[in-house]
Amino acid sequence: MTEIHAIKGLSFVAYRGEAVGIIGTNGSGKSTLLKAIAGLLPPHSGGVYTDGQPSLLGVNAALMKDLTGERNIVLGCLAMGMSPAETKAKYHEIVNFAGLKEGFIQYPMRTYSSGMGARLRFAIAAAKTHDVLLIDEALATGDAKFKSKSKRRIEELRKEAGAVFLVAHQLDVVKETCDRVLWIDDGKMHMDGPPEEVISAYTEATGK
Repeated sequence: MTEIHAIKGLSFVAYRGEAVGIIGTNGSGKSTLLKAIAGLLPPHSGGVYTDGQPSLLGVNAALMKDLTGERNIVLGCLAMGMSPAETKAKYHEIVNFAGLKEGFIQYPMRTYSSGMGARLRFAIAAAKTHDVLLIDEALATGDAKFKSKSKRRIEELRKEAGAVFLVAHQLDVVKETCDRVLWIDDGKMHMDGPPEEVISAYTEATGK
């Protein structure tokens, strides 16, 4: 059997209060890196050291498709360690943030469009302060209004707690949201620096 390493010798330090964008072409190792930071993929060698508990939010975050949006909110909040009282207090805020149409919160998740599901996932995850929040393409399906709300909430999360990592193909979202960008190529660190500088070099090199 041939071993394939998605990440090779990648090393960096992220600090509390930073919002770090991660860019690269498909298959470059972006999602694998987030899973490694979250503890879902133990590294073959080396290690990941975090001060606090990482939380991974992605477009495939585990919500139960046969349960209603309401039940998923409750389960999601409880799974994040919130108490029943905290969950109840945050419920309407989550529904409003997700911008779901009247009555949809009572429908099973399988009836939701991909955009509705992504908005609800983000709204649930953003209801709690995280030590390290890892966001994998979760803003990809939102409209301009939702992206604006998400950006403001990410800024609030940075001020309230620790670091935020964002993987997104839309470079404008990364540029507007992050204060540092890592460019990963073939599982290796290609560039680490200010968003304008790294994204400009990436765009020139890839034509994206």
